[in-house]
Amino acid sequence: MKKHSNNLMKLSLFLLLVVLSIHFNACNKNNDDDEDNTPDENLPDISGYPIVATDVKTFYTNLAITSSLSKGDAFYGQDANYIGNTPSYTNNEDGTITDHVTGLMWEKDMGVKISYEEAITKAAQSSLGGYTDWRVPSVKELYSLILFTGQVAGEHAIDMFIDTNYFKQPLGDVSTGEREIDAQTWSSTQYVSTTMNGDATVFGVNFVDGRIKGYPTYKKASGNANTMYFRMLRGNTDYGKNNFVDNGDGTISDHATGLMWQKSDDGTGRDWQESLAYAENLELASYTDWRLPNAKELQSIVDYTRSPQTTNSPAIDPIFETTAINDPEGNAGQYPFFWTSTTHLDGANPYASAVYIAFGDGQGKMNGTLMDVHGAGCQRSDPKSGDINAYPQFFGPQGDVRYVYNFVRCVRSITE
Repeated sequence: MKKHSNNLMKLSLFLLLVVLSIHFNACNKNNDDDEDNTPDENLPDISGYPIVATDVKTFYTNLAITSSLSKGDAFYGQDANYIGNTPSYTNNEDGTITDHVTGLMWEKDMGVKISYEEAITKAAQSSLGGYTDWRVPSVKELYSLILFTGQVAGEHAIDMFIDTNYFKQPLGDVSTGEREIDAQTWSSTQYVSTTMNGDATVFGVNFVDGRIKGYPTYKKASGNANTMYFRMLRGNTDYGKNNFVDNGDGTISDHATGLMWQKSDDGTGRDWQESLAYAENLELASYTDWRLPNAKELQSIVDYTRSPQTTNSPAIDPIFETTAINDPEGNAGQYPFFWTSTTHLDGANPYASAVYIAFGDGQGKMNGTLMDVHGAGCQRSDPKSGDINAYPQFFGPQGDVRYVYNFVRCVRSITE
């Protein structure tokens, strides 16, 4: 615990020094430096929090690809039925990529793995493309780049979960003992709690295996800084910030994303097919165009300042109401995983799992101990169906909890 506290203190002092350095440099900039790029130069005039689509155009059942689905069909309501904001990028031929949906500009090539502290310094000192307002992305900004047209088979990469026509995405170095999937991209979002055995943690997105998880900032055995990839960005500083309004009718509007949400889940766990049907048939506040949110829509309402261990709440704004559950060992104070409409292509049968977001702890069982292994707000996947009496189960190297019968929070697009 003492080592964990010292590591947190070192990280906090380092970030304070970086912020003071940036502020000092900004205050002392020459007023005649009119030729420098302004923060919004060469960026689309976009504000707010527009959600980029998952780019999925294929239809799936519980176990296979299927033909196009129409309203009333089983499994209707998944990603391919609601396309959303199609990804749109421009390669600026100067090491930067512009996203025309979000108004963000990205670093094309991340280079080598570096520590969290090194990434903050790199962004503060970078002049990539002639710009000096680079930053390390939040997990919501970073997740805007994920595409669920990717596919992975356990530890082995097949297709990346990012557009490699524009972005360079490395694999883990198998020659040094890494797995191909050991190529996570860290964000600036620190977990407000800890994972594993009290590890200070930062959230990252894995564009090789299509997940959000929390990763320790320091190696437990040596105390040395852990290293990951970082992709810098600039522009649209409003991205990832919600603007919730309680409509007083059982719905919540987010005027940043243009989405309306079901305020309270109905307290019922369902498999994936049942969840799609429930959302399609929901009538709430005189609206009948509800749907099951895709992975990126649902992740947009995670509140990464909250967790069961730090705020005694789910990782979502308290304007929402969320059913509390017991964990697999019967302990109170946990919150459900929530289904999305997004199939996650992984495993022996790549069509058999769908994405969920954990609004409670991202629990797993390691060495016989149930613990928070990936953090509240992580994104993983469950089998789409199974015998309700056979779950929960534990799966993978971190013993991820599998419920299969997950909860639902429906969404609709604000059209009025």
